[in-house]
Amino acid sequence: MVRASGVFKFATVLFIFIVAIFLTFQLLDIHLDFKLNDILARSVPANTGTSKPVRNKCGMVRDCPNDHFAFKMASGAASVVGPRICLEDKTLMSSVKNNVGRGINIALVDGKTGECLKTAFFDMWGGDVAPMIKFLKEIEDGTVVMMASFDDPATKLNDEARKLIADLGSTIITQLGFRDNWIFVGGKGIKTKSPFEQHIKNSADSNKFDGWPEVLEMEGCIPKKV
Repeated sequence: MVRASGVFKFATVLFIFIVAIFLTFQLLDIHLDFKLNDILARSVPANTGTSKPVRNKCGMVRDCPNDHFAFKMASGAASVVGPRICLEDKTLMSSVKNNVGRGINIALVDGKTGECLKTAFFDMWGGDVAPMIKFLKEIEDGTVVMMASFDDPATKLNDEARKLIADLGSTIITQLGFRDNWIFVGGKGIKTKSPFEQHIKNSADSNKFDGWPEVLEMEGCIPKKV
């Protein structure tokens, strides 16, 4: 009996020893797997699907070809917020830049380089149209002309001023009236009518603001002058 008891104890100890060794190897395998997985994870490039979306120039929906200038612009909002003109991701005119005013706001851009040559605004309610006529006559060929209304762009306009703007490619300038909203991109020496023009009439039945129509926004790609 004593001998049988000793054999049983030896067998039990041997079993526990074997189980312990087995569990130890199992733990070592798991630990090695974790290390290997960690190393592999570090070697895999970050998920490109989580990268930030590309921002286009001027916040446009689509970017422009390399041989075009990207632009985005907006008319003024009632008599409160001035117009905004952006070209190639540079703000040319805005209330923040403090270079806009009531009437017609104009930015002149070099058609080859995209450089902003000059900005100005002309009060078409309480001002004089003569300075704007002089300004328009001095624009050189190949210049991109960007215009945006603010408050009232039309009361002081006369036939001569309208003709000069029409020669820049506008088809709507002859219809522009009191407190209409209007945005336009044309050029000096343009041979065709510009595709970049929007207009909304001041109408008590459809005005979004009290006495003024809603804001107009436009974006597009202007071909560079060769």
